[in-house]
Amino acid sequence: MTRDEALAILKEYTQSESLLKHAYAVEAAMRAYAKKFGEDEELWGAVGLLHDFDYEKFPDEHPMKGNEILKEKGVPEEIRTAIMGHASYTGVPRETLMAKTLYAVDELSGFIVAVTLVRPNKAVSEVKVKSVKKKMKDKSFAAKVNRDEIREGAEELGIPFEEHVEFMIKALSGVAEQLGLNP
Repeated sequence: MTRDEALAILKEYTQSESLLKHAYAVEAAMRAYAKKFGEDEELWGAVGLLHDFDYEKFPDEHPMKGNEILKEKGVPEEIRTAIMGHASYTGVPRETLMAKTLYAVDELSGFIVAVTLVRPNKAVSEVKVKSVKKKMKDKSFAAKVNRDEIREGAEELGIPFEEHVEFMIKALSGVAEQLGLNP
């Protein structure tokens, strides 16, 4: 699946600017990890773009409804399975490195964006790991973000938490302009 194909599906179902930016952030993180692991950057990027494509229209059926739609569109099973696994409540195990990575980057990318947006200069490239860790302790900050899933994701990847956060900051810095995080 190409980026253009994934982007077309994403934009067919998603209008929200913040949800689109989240998809771009997760795509960037997935591509960065694919490169690090020697995997297919295009495939992993597509997974990042599509992981929440159905959320806006079908929030109560996400990602099950999205899985049905993607199956009808002929999207490969490995993409659909990784997407299903990013939501723990589906019960779909994360057995591939791609699926584990999606789980690891999803919540953390949103959290890093939130940390960036409360900084005076709103530049993701200047966010520090210690700032992310400090904000994680503040339960009222980005309260809907599941901190346990953020930590579990790094554990499933077998990457120390601080290293994972640092890697994610660098990955998001690469698309900072697209995310509106590069003043």
